[in-house]
Amino acid sequence: MTQEFKSLRGHLLLDSGELRGSFFNRSVVLICQHDAQGAFGLVLNQPSPNKIGEMLVADLPDAIKDLNLFLGGPVQTSALSYLHSDIFLPDANVMTNLSLGHSLEELVDLGGSFAPSQQIRLFAGYAGWSPGQLESELKRKAWLTHPASLDLVFRENPSDLWNEILRAKGWKYRLIGSAPEDLSLN
Repeated sequence: MTQEFKSLRGHLLLDSGELRGSFFNRSVVLICQHDAQGAFGLVLNQPSPNKIGEMLVADLPDAIKDLNLFLGGPVQTSALSYLHSDIFLPDANVMTNLSLGHSLEELVDLGGSFAPSQQIRLFAGYAGWSPGQLESELKRKAWLTHPASLDLVFRENPSDLWNEILRAKGWKYRLIGSAPEDLSLN
C-alpha cells in the first residue's frame, strides 16, 4: 500500500537538533512549494547584515532598499526570492495572503505601491529538495514541522524564531531549544 503524498507547503520546518554543523543548524524554513517533484523553501531566521539597496543594483523604491536581506538557503545564493503579504491577496501561492515571487520587475511594482499593510521580505538563495529527499529527512527525524503564520514569517526579531517556536510546542521541545550550541559546554 503506497502512502498518499502530503504537501508541506505553508508549513515550517525546524531543525530537530540533528542538523548541527550544517547550514540548517537551528534554522526555521518556510516551505513555499512541495509536490512529487521536490520542495522549495526559504530560511526565515538568518538575516544578513546587508540592506537590499547595498546588494541589488536596481531602481528600487527606498522602502525596499532599506529592508534587510535574508539568507534563504545554501542553493543558488545569487538567486533572489521574496515573500509578499497584504491584507487580501486573492492569488496567494504559499498560504492565505502570502505569495512567493522571483521577478525583479514585480518587486519594483510592489515597492511602488508600498501600502502600510503590505509586508515584504527578500532572500538570497533558497533551500531545495529533490523528489523524496525531504520525506526521507523527515523519516530520519532531522526536521520538526509547525504550521506557518504571517506573524512567524515576518517576525521582527527572526534570530530568536527557532527557540520561540520550540518553547511554544511544549516541554519536550524546550529541551531541544535549551541545549547549548556547543554540546561540549553541556
